[in-house]
Amino acid sequence: MSTIISVHAREILDSRGNPTIEADVTLASGAAGRAAVPSGASTGEHEAVELRDGDHKRFLGKGVLEAVKNVNEVIGPRLEGMSAEEQIAVDYAMLDLDGTPNKSHLGANAILSVSMAAARAAAQDAGLPLYRYLGGPVANVLPVPMMNILNGGAHAANNVDFQEFMVVPIGAESFPEGLRVGVEVFHALKKVLAKRNLSTAVGDEGGFAPNLPSDEAALEAVMAAIEAAGLEPGKDVAIALDPAASEFYQEGKYVFKKSGAGTKTPEEMVALYKSWIDRYPIVSIE
Repeated sequence: MSTIISVHAREILDSRGNPTIEADVTLASGAAGRAAVPSGASTGEHEAVELRDGDHKRFLGKGVLEAVKNVNEVIGPRLEGMSAEEQIAVDYAMLDLDGTPNKSHLGANAILSVSMAAARAAAQDAGLPLYRYLGGPVANVLPVPMMNILNGGAHAANNVDFQEFMVVPIGAESFPEGLRVGVEVFHALKKVLAKRNLSTAVGDEGGFAPNLPSDEAALEAVMAAIEAAGLEPGKDVAIALDPAASEFYQEGKYVFKKSGAGTKTPEEMVALYKSWIDRYPIVSIE
């Protein structure tokens, strides 16, 4: 049976050494699912709220014991007796308990951990891998990956304002081939930077984090790496950006503090993006 009989959460450490929440959902059949919630170095101003304890005597205020308590004492009792197969009902039950538009009462981290754990428990109960359980019989194509190879912003101690510069292997015929292409461009970028006497140390998410003359210089370095790998920009490999612009948005303007490039209005940012799209094979800006 897919009936939920137990929901339990705990505090663990993530890959950055910060506390995060992990949840277990157990079903009457004996099937169980476990999920831990990720978090980023930066968050958009409109994103759901990740509940942290704020006790600076413990993990610098980043503890998640309150979120754990919400799972164990609020969410768990509500979900016990429900069917894990009814994913939408499970999720909406938690949203109703929270009662806020941004999940700030129970915490998006508490809700997400249980949602993912319930899906994994239901998949195990059905004897299916998670991708097949969620995607059905037509779930047989992996998405084109976006691979973060150059870091700035909150992800790096350098002078690049934009947070992520990614390569997208649009010309690859399979995911393994796309992964290979991304790896080759990554290593080519290391050589490009080394030849320019630039740092090849990595940032928070594993991309290189050199000091550069400008944010556009980061784009040019990625372009050089694509070509150095023997690939054609725009045909074999495209570029994706995650500027994390809300991180440097202050009082109605975008402040390029790290690079010292002054400020831009929203209209000027749009013009900047458009000029880059016209000159570089950019397929996505987050």
